[in-house]
Amino acid sequence: MQSGTSPTPPTLPQPPDGSALSPTPGLGRRMACWLYEGMLMFGVVFIAGYLFGTLSQTRHALDNRNALQAFLFVVFGIYFVWFWSKGQTLAMKTWHIRMVDRFGAPVSQPRALLRYVLSWLWFLPPLLAVAPFGLPVGEIAVLVIGWILVWSLSSRLHPQGQFWHDVLAGTRLIDSKPKALGKQDTPHV
Repeated sequence: MQSGTSPTPPTLPQPPDGSALSPTPGLGRRMACWLYEGMLMFGVVFIAGYLFGTLSQTRHALDNRNALQAFLFVVFGIYFVWFWSKGQTLAMKTWHIRMVDRFGAPVSQPRALLRYVLSWLWFLPPLLAVAPFGLPVGEIAVLVIGWILVWSLSSRLHPQGQFWHDVLAGTRLIDSKPKALGKQDTPHV
């Protein structure tokens, strides 16, 4: 080391695609993606439920209910961890949203699993709060929807507008819209 020079602090590697600097998609677009993801999950539930019912020889919908719920929890986990570790689910591709870690790098499977567990914060708090009261399904639905509204709007309190389960998991949702071709970039035919 030469005198008069100070060592440069180590820096984190930046991904080449600039995803560390990409903006957070708007709340409306993220919630539209969330709703679309929910619709796509009906197909996953149908296939997983059919598979579970066939393999367990379940004759009635309420038989093995807890085992079915545990099975669906695992199937959802596999689905989301797989796609999130690849960067996007089908709904995220449709809405041009990508998931990266807090530094803009691809998400590892352990981090995607942590995000999956933390994503249950969208539903579990109101469900656990009302469980002892035996409320009718309609009232539970209103409380869950109210909580989802509060949880989603609370992202506005974060400096980058990220959902809090993403912050806790060390992940970020970023805009992945394709860049529009400018006049200089227009391909010549």
